[in-house]
Amino acid sequence: MARFLIVEARFYAHLNDLLLDGARAALEAAGHDHETVTVPGALEIPAAIALAAETGRYDGYVALGVVIRGETYHFEVVSNESARGLMALTLDGLPIGNGILTVEDEAQALARARPDEKDKGGEAAKASIAMLELRQRFG
Repeated sequence: MARFLIVEARFYAHLNDLLLDGARAALEAAGHDHETVTVPGALEIPAAIALAAETGRYDGYVALGVVIRGETYHFEVVSNESARGLMALTLDGLPIGNGILTVEDEAQALARARPDEKDKGGEAAKASIAMLELRQRFG
């Protein structure tokens, strides 16, 4: 059994609840333990994972959040930089599943977040588990 940290940006609570349901179900179905922390927005997720990794208490991480395109350039900054930050951490060897949705509207987010539809929260958890298993294999 491994211990995972779910880091969620809770900007859209109703959408995050769906992502969390999927991620938690996937981790529990695989027999893993998990804990959840909340950060203000998607840009803070990589920093929270980096801080948590320093503790050595977690084996893997699941990043969850929703970024919906608005009228300004902010969408691109948040989408690109949160993904870049997570990628940098994965290249450092951290098993991270990226479940940060970057969508045009709420309907797209709902379809991707619902566990009975695209289940991106569950997929992110499964990706983290897969990367942890790969890291253990290469040991």
